[in-house]
Amino acid sequence: MTFTVGRGELFGLLGPNGAGKTTTIKLLNTLLIPTSGTARVCGHDVEKDTREVRRRIGYVFGGDRGLYDRLSALDNLRYFAELYGVAPRDQKRRIAELLDLVGLAGREGERVEGYSRGMRQRLHIARGLLHSPDVLFLDEPSIGVDPVAARELRRTVADLAATGTTVLLTTHYMAEADELCDRIAVIADGQIQALGTPAELRHRADGRRVVEVEAYGVPESAVESLRGLPGVRETAVEARGALQLLTVHSDAHVDVQGDVLRELAGIRLGRVNSREPTLEDAYVAIVSAA
Repeated sequence: MTFTVGRGELFGLLGPNGAGKTTTIKLLNTLLIPTSGTARVCGHDVEKDTREVRRRIGYVFGGDRGLYDRLSALDNLRYFAELYGVAPRDQKRRIAELLDLVGLAGREGERVEGYSRGMRQRLHIARGLLHSPDVLFLDEPSIGVDPVAARELRRTVADLAATGTTVLLTTHYMAEADELCDRIAVIADGQIQALGTPAELRHRADGRRVVEVEAYGVPESAVESLRGLPGVRETAVEARGALQLLTVHSDAHVDVQGDVLRELAGIRLGRVNSREPTLEDAYVAIVSAA
């Protein structure tokens, strides 16, 4: 697996669970040692020049770990600034800059235990930027964050990339990757299956149409029948409580919607929608072909 990320680029790593995204991140930030091959960050080998690499990187992961709940956000940042070797004369200015960047200015005196999930994640980003790293690794930063907080988090990441920091992002949210990333690598089975801009990856689903059907109590036999329809390439089923969402990918020149509905005759249906492919559809096509 070989890829290069340019200075100031916001680069996304997408892939199913177990594909190797977090392992790749941990190799690049020196938490794991490569068993073969080489990796370089800012020109420094991650195995031979570990200290030089660590001086130049920041690491932010999703979840609640990494902060002290009983301390205020300000005290957390002061503590980590000492650990990261930020000069005392620079700490006050740097912390103020970061609190403003992540939208926590005015809330820094509050204990972190009272912060929402989204506020915690923004504080994680501020912590990872204290020592002004050249490269910031964001490993699923919006996991478990509500939609409003996720939007604020995406805005923070976009602002960060605009300052010239190189960002390597892993995420399971296709809309997030589509909105933020300059380029994306799709990983499956430890290999890069596709690499390009979001628009370039969407072209991988060109020549397709997508039919979405909300249904209740669809038997597996009906799903198998859908997969056997002429022109159908893939059929996916997502459970949403009692509701099932059927997504049928077909050749663009074949109108399968009528056939799909006939196969589901007698089953309680909800919304039916036919649309153009999205990045998520392209991702499914790429991973399914791996």
